[in-house]
Amino acid sequence: MNALQAIVLGVVQGLTEFLPISSSAHLRIVPAVFGWDDPGSAFTAVCQLGTMAAVLLYFRKDLWRVFLGWWAGIRDKELRHTLDSRMGWYLIIGTIPISIAGLAFKSQIEGPLRSLGVIATAMILFSLVMAFVDMRAKQTRELEDIDTRSGIIIGIAQTLALIPGVSRSGSTIVAGLFLDFTREAAARFSFLLSVPAVVLSGLFELKDVGNNTGGATAGAVPTAIATLVAFGVGYWAIAFLLKYLRTHTLAVFVVYRIAVGVLILVLLAAGAIS
Repeated sequence: MNALQAIVLGVVQGLTEFLPISSSAHLRIVPAVFGWDDPGSAFTAVCQLGTMAAVLLYFRKDLWRVFLGWWAGIRDKELRHTLDSRMGWYLIIGTIPISIAGLAFKSQIEGPLRSLGVIATAMILFSLVMAFVDMRAKQTRELEDIDTRSGIIIGIAQTLALIPGVSRSGSTIVAGLFLDFTREAAARFSFLLSVPAVVLSGLFELKDVGNNTGGATAGAVPTAIATLVAFGVGYWAIAFLLKYLRTHTLAVFVVYRIAVGVLILVLLAAGAIS
């Protein structure tokens, strides 16, 4: 991987990590379309650290307040029922399912599930789920209304993101809508919930960067370049999506996902990509 490819993939990661269109899918699709080698799952996981840095910066006040509230709740029983104290526990509880599934299915995630056919199919099928839930969403709950049940359900939904093509933000936002949260509230919790899971994943895969593990072709320097670019683009994408979801549905993302999924299947069938 050269510097130009790293920049392109960094932009792709930054844009697609937070939009519900699957960053892991696009980091597999874009190289395939341009005839580049698959950068590997380690590259994808480490690149996500750049977008997580964007989350940490954008939500720094919220995350710090949640941490202080959570810590205060541990030290003082009377403070355990505050929103910030509870939110800290919801983020921890919601991260457990994807941590277990990620370790249990690591070989499948790095192998068969990175197949372009699987990715295209996942993009199309989950688009139908997104459209169905989005149309029926009542949007009567705000982030302040979150409870343990909601944290667990959204955390379980996040495990679907281990399948490239589903989308981490997509699966968690859809779960939030299913539980009657507003689109913006669902997106905010989605971004906060992504922090521990992506940081743990990125740090776990950091050791494999540049080692050609699983056929990976991205060295340490290109990976660093892509991660920095992903940070800058990701910060913009967070602000865009939160503003967009206040007045728009998920329809544009559903249409895009289906179009890309169908295109990939057609290209595969024609032998244009492999």
